[in-house]
Amino acid sequence: MPEPYDVITMGRIGVDIYPLQTGVPLARVETFGKFLGGSPSNVAVAAARLGRRTAVITRTGRDAFGDYLHQALREFGVDDRWVGAVAEYPTPVTFCEIFPPDHFPLYFYRQPKAPDLEIHPAELDLDAVRAARVFWMTGTGLCAEPSRTATLAALRARGAAEAPGPAGPPRATVFDLDWRPMFWGEGKGGDAEAARTHYREALAHATVAVGNLDECEVATGERDPHAAAAALLAAGPELAVVKQGPAGVLAVHRDGTTAEIPPLAVEVVNGLGAGDAFGGALCHGLLAGWDTDHVMRYANAAGAIVASRLACSSAMPHPHEVEQVLTDGVAGAATGSTP
Repeated sequence: MPEPYDVITMGRIGVDIYPLQTGVPLARVETFGKFLGGSPSNVAVAAARLGRRTAVITRTGRDAFGDYLHQALREFGVDDRWVGAVAEYPTPVTFCEIFPPDHFPLYFYRQPKAPDLEIHPAELDLDAVRAARVFWMTGTGLCAEPSRTATLAALRARGAAEAPGPAGPPRATVFDLDWRPMFWGEGKGGDAEAARTHYREALAHATVAVGNLDECEVATGERDPHAAAAALLAAGPELAVVKQGPAGVLAVHRDGTTAEIPPLAVEVVNGLGAGDAFGGALCHGLLAGWDTDHVMRYANAAGAIVASRLACSSAMPHPHEVEQVLTDGVAGAATGSTP
């Protein structure tokens, strides 16, 4: 069997069409840039930038945008062997507006259905999923069939393989809560109760859960960070990571270890890719076997770097950039970014 991947992610992919102007409503934007997008795909890119061997399981349309995404993944060093094409549906595109420091509306074009929700269980390479040192899935993958069944099948395949033995390398199954209400019916507000049911099933198979306060509330009914972390741990994972935006990051391990990491100073340009950079760096830190505090500080720094840049996938930091931010305590000019 080939060498296991460090990280395999599964779920959303698309083309981000982002304004090259900040502080301008979409109706008045004149120039745009085209980038690879989709949270799990960006996480794979982020981990690859940090030196990890990564792959993504997803689907595109059979069209020019799909061709572009294959090309972009390869250029970023992400294996695209499990990126299939679905003839019935176009590759999704996403637009955004950029109003720093904290207003970045997203406009998803995923109708009539996104190809990445057409992943079927029988198409999965479960041997590779089992063998991967980190498997990363998201809440969006649970919002529709057949993606929901396929995602749960991948989680079940991970099973007891999480225990590597005393001499084995670190392993993790990460559930990125990734609450996108517009994907869950019931109008723009989404069906949170339906999502919570499926989230609970997925949490039972995960060893790490990651989400912001809104996502944690959907998953557990709790919004207080410490209560949400406790509820996530009670649902199955060993590590709960609660992202609190300007209040920093809380991580609580089942062994009682707690890390509360304050935010870094950053001149925000576009906050949309920060969580994906955080995710790729989280995978990197888990694989390195670092203690929880160091993993969170490293991931927090990676997220801050991307928040100081315009794009998402192409903005993912290299290791020396993260180390510089950890040394300087500030992200932005110190990392070579330009608003």
